[in-house]
Amino acid sequence: MFAKLLFKQIDNSALIVFRIIFGLLIFLESVGAIFTGWITKALIEPKFTFTFIGLEWLQPLPGYGMYVYYAVMGIFGLMVMLGYRYRLAIVSFTLMWIVVYLMQKTYYNNHYYFLILLSLMMIFLPAHKQYSLDVRKNPGLKSDKMPRWCAWIIILQVWIVYTFASVAKLYPDWLDGSVVSEFMSRRVDYPVIGGFLQQEWAHFGIIYFGIIFDLLIVPLLLFKKTRRFAFGISIFFHLFNSIVFQVGIFPYLSLAFTLFFFEPETIARIFLKKKTVYTENEIVIPQNSKLIRTVFIVYFLIQIGLPLRHWAIPGDVLLTEEGHRMSWRMMLRTKKGAIQYKVLNKKTGALYFINPSDSLTVKQANALATKPDFIWQFAQRIKKNLQEKGEDVSVFAIGSVSTNNKPYVTLINPDADLASEKWQFFWHNSWLILPNRAD
Repeated sequence: MFAKLLFKQIDNSALIVFRIIFGLLIFLESVGAIFTGWITKALIEPKFTFTFIGLEWLQPLPGYGMYVYYAVMGIFGLMVMLGYRYRLAIVSFTLMWIVVYLMQKTYYNNHYYFLILLSLMMIFLPAHKQYSLDVRKNPGLKSDKMPRWCAWIIILQVWIVYTFASVAKLYPDWLDGSVVSEFMSRRVDYPVIGGFLQQEWAHFGIIYFGIIFDLLIVPLLLFKKTRRFAFGISIFFHLFNSIVFQVGIFPYLSLAFTLFFFEPETIARIFLKKKTVYTENEIVIPQNSKLIRTVFIVYFLIQIGLPLRHWAIPGDVLLTEEGHRMSWRMMLRTKKGAIQYKVLNKKTGALYFINPSDSLTVKQANALATKPDFIWQFAQRIKKNLQEKGEDVSVFAIGSVSTNNKPYVTLINPDADLASEKWQFFWHNSWLILPNRAD
């Protein structure tokens, strides 16, 4: 039964149009990083970048290298849009995007991670079988159909993202308006809507509309009777997010997902007027069907497990950040902190302090003050730099952090020698002090 659900053939209009939009959006994301100055701020100005732990060697290309890098990604995006050497283009873009994602986390964004997942999916989807230069060159590629799993893998991924994003907001500081009020206070200068965004009733509208939207939008899109209403609400929700929160291509990518909920006749009539709509609904089970089913199940078990992992780790994820990334915990809290490092020369007993802000950008310094993995990495960097000068040192971090404007708490054990600590990837790091939950 499960095999029949996955391998029933359906019309591929939604996937074809999605490929075109997806290619355009990743092109805009790539060139936008050049022209908005993001590359300069995130990759050129810093003396070094905070990479994912273990990949500290993965640093930006020198000179204008990263501009060329992003320009090449933009070219691959256009190739995806046009369906020109599609597999080469989408594999190349995906690999390059993953490298940048791992190269820096100061500007970490759940949307960047989401783009990795989508790009990986697009590698295996037959998205170039219509309206592509590949089909023009090789007509034998042309097809009006695809297995049903090609649509469901997108729908299930979107459902997971929205559901966990909704559930994560169910904590006091979000529900009482504290977090949203802080976010909106930074947007008071927005033309026209700046004053509106400061109203308490607007804050609670944003809070509860956001929770309800994330929780119900996929079910509402699945049912024909509520689909058009849900689509209209989606347009408002995502355009509002685009204008107010300025989150790049994600709102428009989210609107593109709705293609997979509409009837193929509707999609073809609007976007692909010359396309034949496939209606035979045959079941074609490939020889590697067991492998596809296994990958399908394992992938989604991981996607469900990752957002839940913080419950197995001691402490409050809002403070410790352990289990925060890759969990769809989007725009949930504000954090600020202060930190300095105490260095002890083991041979001479000399003791001195290091202010990390002297070697970091403002954005890096702010992240360092509030994120334990940054704090540990910088301590390791201090140790390495001094070892190269022949010094054997202990490195201690002294600082405090505030979440959602609550009183400052000490998060890092000031007596822990971070230079000698090993990073725990899958469990709690014992040098983190566990205050009362931030909520």
